[in-house]
Amino acid sequence: MARRPQLTGRAAVLAVVVCAIAMSLAYPVREYVAQRRYIAQLEQQQARELAAIREQEEHRERLMNPDYRTRVARERLFYCDPGQKCYVVMNERPAPGKSAAVAKKVVRPPWYQTLWNSVEAADTGGGTKATGTEK
Repeated sequence: MARRPQLTGRAAVLAVVVCAIAMSLAYPVREYVAQRRYIAQLEQQQARELAAIREQEEHRERLMNPDYRTRVARERLFYCDPGQKCYVVMNERPAPGKSAAVAKKVVRPPWYQTLWNSVEAADTGGGTKATGTEK
């Protein structure tokens, strides 16, 4: 009995047709997925923008309130009502109850001075600590 080939002409044509259909559908499916992803990103951006608009509208509503405007003017711009005495403390000193450690701040040199001192110490080979007090 003659052995029948496993791949017949009809099977080969069917395989080619199935591959052609799969390849013709691959690009549109990929574009569909990319467009859905883009739509999702746009929806997220729209939600962020709407939240920002809502926040700006709330801020505008607060600014329409004269009491809020007055309070902001006093806090941020140091405004005073006519006939009222206002004081601004420029150099605030610590209260007497605070510890001396809080009252005495550590004075550090600027970062560029510290950097330059470390470069000089590396150049001389000295292992001294760069404090910024040497010139």
